[in-house]
Amino acid sequence: MEHELHQLFDPVSSTFTYVLVERATREAVVVDSVDQHFERDMALLRRLGLTLRYVVETHAHADHVTAAGRLREATGALAAAPFGCGISHANVQLAHGDKLTFGAAEEILAIYTPGHTSGSTSYLWRGNVLTGDTLLIEGCGRTDFQSGDAGSLFDSVHERLFTLPDDTRVWPAHDYRGNTVSTIGYEKRNNPRLANHDRASFIELMGNLQLPKPKLMDIAVPANRALGITHAV
Repeated sequence: MEHELHQLFDPVSSTFTYVLVERATREAVVVDSVDQHFERDMALLRRLGLTLRYVVETHAHADHVTAAGRLREATGALAAAPFGCGISHANVQLAHGDKLTFGAAEEILAIYTPGHTSGSTSYLWRGNVLTGDTLLIEGCGRTDFQSGDAGSLFDSVHERLFTLPDDTRVWPAHDYRGNTVSTIGYEKRNNPRLANHDRASFIELMGNLQLPKPKLMDIAVPANRALGITHAV
């Protein structure tokens, strides 16, 4: 195997952070970091002898603060974020179809998947799709804040994720049931929110969830738009 995908879990926010690695050059990309695990992630980079090329966000999270800014400052990596998320401090603003390159020839494809937020973006790499909060394992992200839109999420999943090969592995930003990975084929057939709903019934379902507001939202969203740091860089 010439590449590695490491999945790291934060039990407080039920959040996954991903580290993508090319073995030949030891270059790496971190996706959806968490501020309180900055030291953990730095220790992993040192332990595996990795050079961090990019820190990447799937969206401006509402339930935790990112470590992207701190990782950038500590390693010299570039920060990349979806263009529609208002993360103006990122070095790279990603649009649909853009690619990040690292290592000798590794490419990560940005797939614009709005709905959970207006800027939400998924990332395809070597048969793996990192879906953020757009597509979860047997679920999906909520659509009732940060310019969320249930119809847009339904379209994003069906037109841009469910059209990927069935054996594409699905790595979400969260899981609350102890799951770690799924596949596009499984989610197309079994996802209880998406598999047996048309667009209208999905919009009705999402409109009736009545979920509580994330506790850290008023802190996390502004912080994440500044890459988790309080000073301009």
